Amino acid sequence: MAPESRRSQRRMHLRGLIRKESLQILRDPSSIAIAFLMPIVLLLLFGYGVSLDANHVPIGFVTGAATPQSESLVGAFRHSAYFKPTQYANMARAREALMAHRIDAIVHLQDDFPARLLTHRPLAIQLIVNGVDANKARIVQGYVGATVQDWLTRYQQIHGRESSMPVTLIPRIWFNSEVRSRDYLVPGLVAVIMTLIGALLTALVMAREWERGTLEALMVTPVNLREILLGKLIPYFILGMGGMVLSLVMALWLFNVPLRGSLIVLVFCAALFLLAALGMGLLISVIARNQFVAALVAIITTFLPAFLLSGFIFDINSMPNWLQWLTHLVAARYFVAILQTLFLAGNVWSVILPNALALAIMATFFIGVSRLRMNKRLE
Repeated sequence: MAPESRRSQRRMHLRGLIRKESLQILRDPSSIAIAFLMPIVLLLLFGYGVSLDANHVPIGFVTGAATPQSESLVGAFRHSAYFKPTQYANMARAREALMAHRIDAIVHLQDDFPARLLTHRPLAIQLIVNGVDANKARIVQGYVGATVQDWLTRYQQIHGRESSMPVTLIPRIWFNSEVRSRDYLVPGLVAVIMTLIGALLTALVMAREWERGTLEALMVTPVNLREILLGKLIPYFILGMGGMVLSLVMALWLFNVPLRGSLIVLVFCAALFLLAALGMGLLISVIARNQFVAALVAIITTFLPAFLLSGFIFDINSMPNWLQWLTHLVAARYFVAILQTLFLAGNVWSVILPNALALAIMATFFIGVSRLRMNKRLE
């Protein structure tokens, strides 16, 4: 057969396989739901329901006798969006409220607080914080310290006194100036969603074909293994990119997360990551060949690492050294770094290029190993 005729025949085979797989996707509502409904649900849940910010923290004040100075300090907390202060007559009642979880912290002003303030003596303000949630406790501690310091600075300026601090700290926050955890979480969630679409969906669908024997039936036809792989991967690649576009639209227009980098770079890197996820799903289905086992393996080896070890929520640098090394095996780690950089910082090539290269290597590895395992032979 002439080379041109063979190429034409291969294109015809590939078109037929893609059409067959596309019809299979349209007939199966679960595939559409995973690709388009699940991103909407996850983004709404995480965008509106999950927040790492500490806002309107209930806090108790014990000030003893009301003085202009103590009322001014309590007023500073009352006008802050971070706190919801309540005053208590004594420490016993404040401790009771803390034990009952009605408040998360107690600010106790000593009886000589006004006198020390007026006579320029060192101030001592007791802060008791509920440390059950260690992360929140550290945030509350920092917020209280900053609020007291701001109030003290303003108080000294109003009364014409020099600041007792030898150095004035002028903070400036880069990349996420509003310090909104939503701007940090939503980009990372795109990686988790694409992991589910790429790996879980591919593993389930391919395992179902192994169970039904339709894949073996396909292997005895004139189509070759490369055509079968492309015929399977291309429709799910388009489906996954559709889910990514939906997630991107929701991030930009519903949650107002800024995109400071290039949209073209984002789409290119998303394509690399999706190929790696599709390769992982393909490899899982080739090894498992059972829907139940494939789903379990896909969740344990792709979704959970993407959720816990990618830097989506938990800082990788805060993990033990051995766990930090393990995160290098998680493809989502590289994509989360790219997403957070493109959304919040811009085109930082020193971050984008090495992570994109890692994604390309992982995509080549997983698809290559899947092809080797999926030999054209009936068992």
